[in-house]
Amino acid sequence: MDVKTDVTLDAKGTACPMPIVKTKKSMKGMESGQVLEVQATDKGSTADLQAWTKSAGHQYLGTIEEDGVLKHYVRKANDDETREKKHPDVVDNEELNAVRSNSESIIVDVREAAEYAFHHIPEAVSIPLGEIDDRGYELDQSKTVYVVCRTGSRSDLAAQKLAAKGFPAVYNVVPGMSAWNGETKSLNQ
Repeated sequence: MDVKTDVTLDAKGTACPMPIVKTKKSMKGMESGQVLEVQATDKGSTADLQAWTKSAGHQYLGTIEEDGVLKHYVRKANDDETREKKHPDVVDNEELNAVRSNSESIIVDVREAAEYAFHHIPEAVSIPLGEIDDRGYELDQSKTVYVVCRTGSRSDLAAQKLAAKGFPAVYNVVPGMSAWNGETKSLNQ
């Protein structure tokens, strides 16, 4: 199947968050209504792009896989359609470290399972961003939820999703694991 696109972006061989970062940059140079093809090999890019396009107001059209390459199609919205939403409640790593052992708190790590396996906060529960819609019910809504990822982008999207599901106290942790200095666990420990 041949899909007509206006711009093609090569994000093959990059891992999260680079496909999203490159997509944002490409979209800035495009006109409203144009279609971007994002070529990626990162399996997590599908859920990441779907979530980002929804939060940014663009239209995720779909994905076709050919020879191990995911071709994502995104339509740029009109300027009046695009108001990238940000979750309003944010805490920094120090605030998270101070409450991480609190029994009234849950830390949810929304990075991909492999990222979590090699480096995570001991108390964190792994629910990748692409699974948050299906697995959000696993979390206790009566507790304060702290959502962490590598830099704060995926966790922002996940925090928005959880808040929309009725979680009353959800915080996005910024900058997340990229600057985490607290205790961690790993497959290697």
